[in-house]
Amino acid sequence: MIAEVENRLKGKPGDATHDLTQVLIRPIRPEDEPLMARFHATLSERSVYLRYFHMLPLETRIAHERLTRICFSDHDHGVALVAERRNPATGEREILGVGRLVKADQANEAEFAVLISDEFQGHGLGMELVKRLLEIARSAGFGRLTADILGENRQMVEICRHLGFQLRYDGDGVVKADLEMRALA
Repeated sequence: MIAEVENRLKGKPGDATHDLTQVLIRPIRPEDEPLMARFHATLSERSVYLRYFHMLPLETRIAHERLTRICFSDHDHGVALVAERRNPATGEREILGVGRLVKADQANEAEFAVLISDEFQGHGLGMELVKRLLEIARSAGFGRLTADILGENRQMVEICRHLGFQLRYDGDGVVKADLEMRALA
């Protein structure tokens, strides 16, 4: 259902640490657990809060039981993609971002979420992950794609606006993003 495809993304010119031209977006795998633990260590408290709507300590986020569950994709219920590259300084593989698509209780609906390492936010990686999740949702036949986003998460709100999501602000500071997939056909 999901192929490993190399992306060409924009990095800051002349800055090898932010060069995203060799980023691979692929499905998460069980053997990604150590990479995911290192990824979570790159996240600021603010990024964690914007993704999970509350603080989750690093020890909780990298607990073996949690990562085992997160690194296994049950394609009947959803999929997770990782954006990976080789660090130009060390040559080691590293995860820069994660996008997740989860089938909702409503039979024809899915919800998505994206989390990008602080150092790589603002370089187009979040947009690319959301686009990939849209493609997967469309090919899986979902009629609607949704997300709950904290209103202060301006980057994700703008990504959704750019991609045609209907945005509705609720009274709790949460933006409800909703995209009818038929509108994209």
